Amino acid sequence: MKLSQLLTATLREAPADAEIISHKLMLRAGMIRQLAAGIYTWLPLGYRVLKKVEAVIREEMNNSGAQEILMPAIQPAELWRESERWDQYGPELLRINDRHKREFCFGPTHEEVITDLVRREVRSYKQLPLILYQIQTKFRDEIRPRFGIMRSREFLMKDAYSFHLNDQSLEETYEKMYSTYTKIFNRLGLNFRAVIADSGNIGGDKSHEFHVLAESGEDQIVFSKNSDYASNLERALIDLGEEAHKLESARGIEVGHIFQLGKKYSKCMKTNCLDEHGKSITLTMGCYGIGVSRIVAAAIEQNNDEKGIIWPIAMAPYQLALIPVNMHKSVRLREAVISLYKKLLDNNIEVILDDRNERPGVMFSDMELIGVPHRFVFSEKGLDSGEIEYKARTINENKNIKIEKAIAFIKEKTSSF
Repeated sequence: MKLSQLLTATLREAPADAEIISHKLMLRAGMIRQLAAGIYTWLPLGYRVLKKVEAVIREEMNNSGAQEILMPAIQPAELWRESERWDQYGPELLRINDRHKREFCFGPTHEEVITDLVRREVRSYKQLPLILYQIQTKFRDEIRPRFGIMRSREFLMKDAYSFHLNDQSLEETYEKMYSTYTKIFNRLGLNFRAVIADSGNIGGDKSHEFHVLAESGEDQIVFSKNSDYASNLERALIDLGEEAHKLESARGIEVGHIFQLGKKYSKCMKTNCLDEHGKSITLTMGCYGIGVSRIVAAAIEQNNDEKGIIWPIAMAPYQLALIPVNMHKSVRLREAVISLYKKLLDNNIEVILDDRNERPGVMFSDMELIGVPHRFVFSEKGLDSGEIEYKARTINENKNIKIEKAIAFIKEKTSSF
């Protein structure tokens, strides 16, 4: 991609109402723009990051045996009344009426819809266990949306649901999803903790939250470095019958939550199927959510410096920035830059070429703000010596490499991607 063709505009200063670093940097880097309170448009740069997060989640969910579907964003009130959540959920549930005065809501979650689907489609134990998931826009009417996409009213979420004949099958799938979430967050390069948690409005018997560690996190978590124990502060109970460990405290941003729902929804919505003996069994459920758009903000909160964003390589919008110095003054340099740019694309390197007629300092600052992990600087002087200057986003030292070795060099640097 040539930067001159990219719909983006960096800002030297963040708007005054941006409170946390991710909100400030996403606005300054030209990733998002606000449409209304808690509602944002994702610009091309931000959308590339969002799609990369989505791709990792989709790949690992598919590897786990889950099947992807897509459910409606608009849900009929009668389903929510069946589960008794229509009144329970409160004003966060955005309710609407169609022209026939029928009541609907914009779904903040999809337990009712998926349970209705399964009670219609699943008839035999041979179809179980079943894991279905979607990646879809949700809406929650937050009383005070803030912190950019961290606490927005409209957000992108991966929600999965599992159905089982018994608790043992649910436990096996729950552990599988726990492992899948661990793989997802590790692949995304995030420092996180899985903690024991309450089930909240979703309900159920057992749940874990996945928190990205960051000073701006709204949740206080405690964990032991000597054991697997980790919990929300309010759930941090020490069993005196076991060996005690020193607990450490940190702030966390919740990016995932898994639940063992049991029969909370399947019982009241009469979701049954026949077991191997022909007996009708009420199904047992689990649900598993990831805040896809929130992950983007959480990653920035955890990975930034005074210059801008430092993306984990799996989330970076581009792997390499190609910056020519005074290209518009030299036909020879321009031809060499375009030639290298095409070779990089041919080798499947995700490269952004800063072809603007700007001062080098502005170009460097913008690429550091955006957080591109690797940078090539091409100049007339380098062309004369047959070299190109390389710099990594996280290292202050520059390195000169031969132009003919540039492709192999950057392929090695990005091979872990």
